[in-house]
Amino acid sequence: MLGDTPLELERDGYVLTTSRAKIAVDDTLALVRTTWWARELPRERLVRAMENSVCFAVTRDETLVGFARSVTDLATYAYLCDVVVTPEHGRRGLAQWIVETWLSHPQLQGLRRFSLMSTDAKALYAKFGFNGDEREHYMSLKPLRGNDASQ
Repeated sequence: MLGDTPLELERDGYVLTTSRAKIAVDDTLALVRTTWWARELPRERLVRAMENSVCFAVTRDETLVGFARSVTDLATYAYLCDVVVTPEHGRRGLAQWIVETWLSHPQLQGLRRFSLMSTDAKALYAKFGFNGDEREHYMSLKPLRGNDASQ
């Protein structure tokens, strides 16, 4: 089962957990909606995304201050997304802690590839050996809503 073995780590008064049962959906929704990429994310879509991801939440005094998800098959590939830390708790190494925990997560060992996309935190990820350049091309498919091609 995805993310069956939850981790719980403590550092400097913060708790990092991968237990989805301990991650409040509404708090997570409020946090990810502070980003440019998820401003209008529907709650149902976040719930489905969390259910099908290994989630990483950082709390301070039981308040959510950081979050990320890893989309993975637990065998060959893991993609890190939705990395966000509240501004009040920024610059304390929390995003770095999330990445460290993601890369060392017991269920994600032996994978062929870890990947992510970033426009504003490339220096953080470069510290862990991630690389790429502006000329790399990513492809995506945006399905049409319903049968109306004009949407």
